[in-house]
Amino acid sequence: MSFTLATWNINSVRLREPIVCKLMAEEGPDVLCLQECKSPVDKIPMEAFRELGYHHMIARGQKGYNGVAILSKLPIEEAGSEDFANLGHARHIAGRLENGVTIHNFYVPAGGDKPDREINEKFGQKLDYLTEMRDFFAANKPEKSILVGDLNIAPREDDVWDHKKLLKIVSHTPIEVDHLTQVMQAGDWVDVTRQDIPEGLLYSWWSYRARDWDAADKGRRLDHVWATPDISGAAHSSRVLRDARGWEKPSDHAPVFATFDL
Repeated sequence: MSFTLATWNINSVRLREPIVCKLMAEEGPDVLCLQECKSPVDKIPMEAFRELGYHHMIARGQKGYNGVAILSKLPIEEAGSEDFANLGHARHIAGRLENGVTIHNFYVPAGGDKPDREINEKFGQKLDYLTEMRDFFAANKPEKSILVGDLNIAPREDDVWDHKKLLKIVSHTPIEVDHLTQVMQAGDWVDVTRQDIPEGLLYSWWSYRARDWDAADKGRRLDHVWATPDISGAAHSSRVLRDARGWEKPSDHAPVFATFDL
């Protein structure tokens, strides 16, 4: 069985329904994981998605904030959700495909503006969330699993437009990278995107603040596709659909793809 998966922080699934449909129609991933849906589950526009072949959905939603959803052409059953750090936020949903693959879809807290938990509660919440992710996967060793989502951390030097300038900027600070590394190690996760694209600058997010995001190209790779070692070798064809950042009324994130032959 071969299937293609995409992950995308959509920044409001209802506001950006047209570009979700565009992605479905033009790229047709078998599984589409969305973050920051900003919608109650019953308000997600499934009618339009079903017309494009996405008959299955599992999701956690909130009005106006957060929210994660897995839309699938393939049958998928819910496999749990966790409220790490007890934030009461809709930030995680897990689903299991008929071939036994479990997909974890995460929206990790952004962490606010100041990388100091003493003065910025949101940064502390982000670190606590990552710590509880680590502990969860250490206690529940994943097998035949994929983890995707907006993890809100660009871990490598070539995952940001300027490593030195961003060392004190939330999303690339050493403490965040260390916390994310611990999550990876706890689950023995493999970074599928960088397995396929091991070298070079690679981004999935460009700020709305840039007047010309494409020319300035001050991006960060915040969106990730990981897999457990038992299936990571079956992954290939990873890519970032950069063009989607330039679509009409875009998200500030671009979709990230990977294909698995299992």
